[in-house]
Amino acid sequence: MAKLFLSVLSFLLLFGLSFAVRGGSWQQGECQIRSINAQEPSYTIQAEGGVTEFWDYKNEQFQCAGVSIRRHRIQPRGLLLPSLSQRPCSSLCRERFGRGMFGMMVSGCPETYESPQQSQQSREERSQRFRDRHQKVEQCEQGEIVAIPAGAAHWVYNDCDEELVLVVLHDNANNANQLDRNPRSFLLAGNPERGQEQQQYGQHGTRRGEEHQQLGNVFRGFDVRTLSEVFMVDQETARKLQGHNDERGHIITVQRGLQVIRPPQKGEEYGRRDEEPYSVAGANGLEETICSAKMRENLDKASRADVYNPRAGRFSTVNSLTLPILGFLRLSAARGVLYRNAIMSPHWYVNAHSIIYVTRGESRMQIVNHRGQAVFDGQVREGQVVVVPHNFAVVKQAGEQGFEWVAFNTNDNAMINTLSGRTSAIRGLPRDVVANAYQISREEAERLKFSRRETMIFSGSGRGRVASA
Repeated sequence: MAKLFLSVLSFLLLFGLSFAVRGGSWQQGECQIRSINAQEPSYTIQAEGGVTEFWDYKNEQFQCAGVSIRRHRIQPRGLLLPSLSQRPCSSLCRERFGRGMFGMMVSGCPETYESPQQSQQSREERSQRFRDRHQKVEQCEQGEIVAIPAGAAHWVYNDCDEELVLVVLHDNANNANQLDRNPRSFLLAGNPERGQEQQQYGQHGTRRGEEHQQLGNVFRGFDVRTLSEVFMVDQETARKLQGHNDERGHIITVQRGLQVIRPPQKGEEYGRRDEEPYSVAGANGLEETICSAKMRENLDKASRADVYNPRAGRFSTVNSLTLPILGFLRLSAARGVLYRNAIMSPHWYVNAHSIIYVTRGESRMQIVNHRGQAVFDGQVREGQVVVVPHNFAVVKQAGEQGFEWVAFNTNDNAMINTLSGRTSAIRGLPRDVVANAYQISREEAERLKFSRRETMIFSGSGRGRVASA
């Protein structure tokens, strides 16, 4: 499953999505939504090193968009155990604190990170000394989106003193998924079902029993003797692969910290005395393959904003043009920041569903369908998710403390059309068309067209912020 990460609050967000009939599994009537609600997690799984919260993937909004969402809260020194998915996904590292490191294992890609060979050691010493090799390890910092292809095993480690939050979006309707739209993660270690404090909540507080089936150790189904033979280990080690007696769950605590091979980070010196020097093997011939593809992009930097209004806020996007791996996953993302009472122009996505995760503040949001009916008119706050279906119009106005969000879009080059502003549909109409369409004078039509000179992020007075019904 392809995934995206955004730092401090890590969002696993981009799984491969395609436009319109994505994956050939879209059914007519599946998006006949009459009402939309802001969604919160409905189920949690507690582990030794953190907790994972699940949104109800059977909710009609997520079924319409063909996605599912979960949020990992990883404590310091917590390791999210290796897993893989049949769907691409994207993650966002994006909270107030924290950073993490992550690794992806793509079958067939070389192990380009390796321990150095000490030239002054004797042949006997070199043979006795273990030299590790593994695929690339990267840092996930605040504001980063990370894309994970379908079938790529991945792990995440919190190497900070603050909680690391990862929000992950799975694209269940992607062409890479040949099963159904039920989310599944194949763990390569651990036992999420044993010794866990599981809390299940339905929409009305009723207990539910399906979400825990999203996680399971793939080795548990194999015969111990078979595992022993294929790995050339004893049967006791083979049993530990299955994790039957492991009560730590799917997020574990690494008591002494995780030691991996990786290049020096900012502020670190190469070849520090307390650790071995790092070595990155050559990668000739990999420049144009998925093995060396860039997997992450930071949306939190104000300097990379695509739209910026110093009085209202900013809007940044990442798509297959700025992060080419997204073209393979068929996903994209956007990050919005609105200052106090600011407004994002009424708009719609031409070619994608948009799944909005609120990272900070609150906003009044209105969503309108093709019949002109308001399917949502209410307040959204930090930690909630709202799905805006393809071609539904939406407007956001920030509250007194501002409003910030991340949008996961189900097209690798999601395109926006606006209804107000300098590049809007109304602005592009002839004055007389506007005057006759709305039965107003030419002067009023001119004011309607040209009153807003900003593009899509407007400063607001707060006069339009009335309580929603």
